[in-house]
Amino acid sequence: MASSDLIGKLETDVEIDISPEKFHHMWCHRPHHVHHTSSEKVQGCDLHEGEFGTPGVVICWRYVHDGKAKTAKQVVEVMDHEKKSITFKMLEGDLMEEYKSFVITIQTSPKSDGKGSIVHWTLDYEKLHEGIGHPESLLQFFIELTADMAAHLRKEA
Repeated sequence: MASSDLIGKLETDVEIDISPEKFHHMWCHRPHHVHHTSSEKVQGCDLHEGEFGTPGVVICWRYVHDGKAKTAKQVVEVMDHEKKSITFKMLEGDLMEEYKSFVITIQTSPKSDGKGSIVHWTLDYEKLHEGIGHPESLLQFFIELTADMAAHLRKEA
């Protein structure tokens, strides 16, 4: 049984001026285009199994975090187009050197004024041991990536 000290959750909201549909569509159907929106952070996303836009698809990200080139192989566990939510479960990669499990959920909702969206990021994880820190810098990475993606999607409009 895992110690509660090892289990963590970080959450944040990021406001963007892009529709929930457009932002959600990029993560579900075009993750291999994310590197075009933020090439300093994301170098690519390769399809390993399945098909983009379907639950169960396995993808591998190449990204730079804290100044280091890293990889993340993930399966899309949940893709809910009605709730504009997608959940990635980590299978392999640099994060798994410090975490027993790592799940990232992105839910995009319309802002109350109808202009833009609120992107809710949730990181659920279990650290391998108490010497591992919480992934605050990764959450910051996702905040910045969200802003970069919104700026790119705005230009596509």
